[in-house]
Amino acid sequence: MSTLRVTAEVLTVHEHPNADALELAQVGLYRAVVAKGAYRTGEAAVYIPEQAVLPPELIEELGLTGRLAGSRADRVKAVRLRGELSQGIVCRPKALADVDLARAAAEGADFAELLGVTKWVPPIPPTMSGEVESAPDLLPWVDIENIQRYPDIFTPGEPVVLTEKLHGSACLLTYAADEDRVYVSSKGFGAKSLALREEARNLYWRAVRGHGVAEAAARLAQRLGARRVGIFGEVYGAGVQDLTNGADGRRETLGYAAFDVSAEIDGRVRWLDPAEVLDSELPLVPRLFEGPYDIDHVLEIATGRETVSGRELHLREGVVIRPTTDRYSPVTGGRAIAKAVSPAYLTRKGGTEYE
Repeated sequence: MSTLRVTAEVLTVHEHPNADALELAQVGLYRAVVAKGAYRTGEAAVYIPEQAVLPPELIEELGLTGRLAGSRADRVKAVRLRGELSQGIVCRPKALADVDLARAAAEGADFAELLGVTKWVPPIPPTMSGEVESAPDLLPWVDIENIQRYPDIFTPGEPVVLTEKLHGSACLLTYAADEDRVYVSSKGFGAKSLALREEARNLYWRAVRGHGVAEAAARLAQRLGARRVGIFGEVYGAGVQDLTNGADGRRETLGYAAFDVSAEIDGRVRWLDPAEVLDSELPLVPRLFEGPYDIDHVLEIATGRETVSGRELHLREGVVIRPTTDRYSPVTGGRAIAKAVSPAYLTRKGGTEYE
């Protein structure tokens, strides 16, 4: 899940092809359905992204009572309105009436705290939880921003790799060579530098033991002369999320596919290509494209069918985009990596988003 910021944005407004009383306000490559005439191209407004949880008073002010997602009808979710995908909310809250939104847009101000907007955290099933311990040596995963929100992360024609984004739960494993110790965590716990103690029922430990991930990390650390190696993989299957990719997480061996690798070598953490360092060692997420970056081509691939099962059982969650050679991005303020998510995935019924 990406970071949550509530920002002022300069809008581009488009006609709604299926509704005379509605328009589409564009932020990045996202479009949000708005009332016709409420905004004009070049004006600034506040953008509240998907996965935001709104306080009751803001929901009432925006006229959204009973119209948002979640058991409390307070969560922003992608929806189709008169046939057009609407992602996020464009508004001008009363609490920001005295704020110069155009200036705030230029400065990149974040209004989440002021407006009482928080990030939705999905519930954690018992099999994805457990007893935790402090793990300062755990190599962290990074939040991946959506390319439609930040389309300038990559430049047109830049060599990139697109891998399939599996709908599962991220498993973080760090092998510390100097201790000969393995740390296993989830994305949520890992963000707090917490590791899960080994337990037979735990989803992540079952995947690690079932696929020999710890042993692969130890071998890689020895080959690289690394003090620490991090292997990041997706655990998937029935019983994990609503989309299964043809695996059954309720059985002894879960579906697992590595999607990234990091290693601390000579005091510096580097990101490595899993296809280069883990080929034949572990299952890997499918590589769908390698070539010049083109946003339209990326979005087209993101909307395909899953390929992991070999049977195209259901829709694809999306793709992850990264440069052929890992680099820094001034847009994200960190690693150049992004995701593109299928609209069909966003608007599916009964979806789960456990971390």
